[in-house]
Amino acid sequence: MQIDDLILVSVDDHVVEPAGLFERHLPERWRDRGPRVVRAPNGADVWMWGDQRGANFGLNAVAGRPPEEYGMNPMSFGEMRDGCYEIDARVRDMNVNGVLGSMCFPSFPGFAGRMFHAGGQAGDDSALPVLQAYNDWHVDEWCGTHPGRFIPLAIPPVWDQDAMVAEVRRMAAKGCHAFTFSENPEKTGFPSLHNEWWDPFWAACADAGTIVCFHIGSSSEIPITSVESPVDVTLTLMPVNIVQVAADIIWSDFLRRYPGLKVCLSEGGIGWVPYFLERVDRTYHQQHRWTGQDFGGKLPSDVFREHIVTCFVQDRIGVELRHEVGLDTITWEVDYPHSDSTWPHSPEAFAEQLDGVPEDEVRMIGSENAMRHFRFDPFAHRPPERCTVGALRAEAAGVDTSTRSAGTPQPRPERPVRISDIAAMSGAAR
Repeated sequence: MQIDDLILVSVDDHVVEPAGLFERHLPERWRDRGPRVVRAPNGADVWMWGDQRGANFGLNAVAGRPPEEYGMNPMSFGEMRDGCYEIDARVRDMNVNGVLGSMCFPSFPGFAGRMFHAGGQAGDDSALPVLQAYNDWHVDEWCGTHPGRFIPLAIPPVWDQDAMVAEVRRMAAKGCHAFTFSENPEKTGFPSLHNEWWDPFWAACADAGTIVCFHIGSSSEIPITSVESPVDVTLTLMPVNIVQVAADIIWSDFLRRYPGLKVCLSEGGIGWVPYFLERVDRTYHQQHRWTGQDFGGKLPSDVFREHIVTCFVQDRIGVELRHEVGLDTITWEVDYPHSDSTWPHSPEAFAEQLDGVPEDEVRMIGSENAMRHFRFDPFAHRPPERCTVGALRAEAAGVDTSTRSAGTPQPRPERPVRISDIAAMSGAAR
C-alpha cells in the first residue's frame, strides 16, 4: 500500500458553527430571534437560543492542541484551531491530512439537532426557519464553498411530519442526500423508532435516495454506569453503545417496509458487528415463532448488510473481520476536530489499520463505499490524480500542524476523573 496514492473520504467529522451563520442565512423577519454567540463570564463563547444553551465545545474542538489540555472545560473560538469553524481553513486541514472528502455533523445544536427540535416541540414558531437557515448554511456555504470536498448533511424538523418530508425534498433538490437523526428519539420526547410516526420521513428518504445517519450521543444521552464511575468507562462505551440503536433498527420493521432506505451507524466502529449479526440471527431462529418477527425469507443479518452502513476510526479487529461485517458496508472516518481524531496523521493510521488488506478492498473502505452510499462524486470537480493523499498534501505545503497550547493546561488529577466531576464542571460553566 502506497500511502500517497490513497484516496480517502471521511464520513464522520464535525463542524464548530461560526458565530455569524444565522445573520447570513436566517430571514430578516426571524433574525432577532435566532441563535447567537455570547461571551460567558469565564471567557467562553456560548451559543444561546432563547433560554437554551448550546452544547459545550469541550473535547469537541481540540484538534491541534496538546493532550494535556484536553478536557470538558468550555472554550472560546480563539482557543480553537481555525479549521474547526472556518471553511477555507478546514479545507487546508483536510489537505494537509490527505483527506479528500468529509461529512460534518453539527455541534452546538447537538449531533442530531436536539436544540432545534426542543424549540419546535415547545411550539416556537421560529424553530422551522432557524432549522432551515442552519441547513442552508451547511449545504450552501459550508459545503458549497469548495465543491467536491464535502458530503452535505441536514437536520430534519422532527416535530412536524409534513415539514420533515418537505425538508427531505428541499435538501435533495440542493444535492443533499443525508440527514442526521437521534439514535433514540424517545429519550428527547418524540416517538420511538418502532412508532409509525416516522413513516412519512422514512418514505421520503427512500424516495429521494437519502441516507439517515444515527450518530453516537445524538440522543444527548451518554452511557453512564454510575456517577462515581471514572469518565473512562463512558469514553470506552460510547462507540459500542451504538449496538442499542442497531438492535432497534433491526427489530423494527421500517427497513423491511422501505426497501430503498439506507441508514448509517456513525462513529460506532465495526468490531462488534460480527457477534451482533450472529446474535440477531440466533434470536430470530430461536424466538420468532412466538415473537412474531418475519423477515420474508431473509435473516436479520441479511437486512443489516443490505441497509446499514458502518464506519470506524481505528478498529483493527473489525478490519480483520471485514467480510463478516459486510465489506461493502464499511466506511472510514477521521472525527476531526474531536479528541478521538487521527488528524493530522489519518492516512498513516488508516494504512496501519489496513496493513495486509488487498488493494481493491482498501479502495472500497477508504473511499469507494462512502462515495456510493452517500452519492458523493468528487471526481466531477477534480480529476482522481488530484484527489490522492500525496496530491492534497502537496497543495497544503507550509500548513502548520504542530500542537499549539492555548495556555490552559489541565492540572493532573489526583484521582481518575469521575462522571460527577464532569457534571460539576458543566454546572460551574453555566
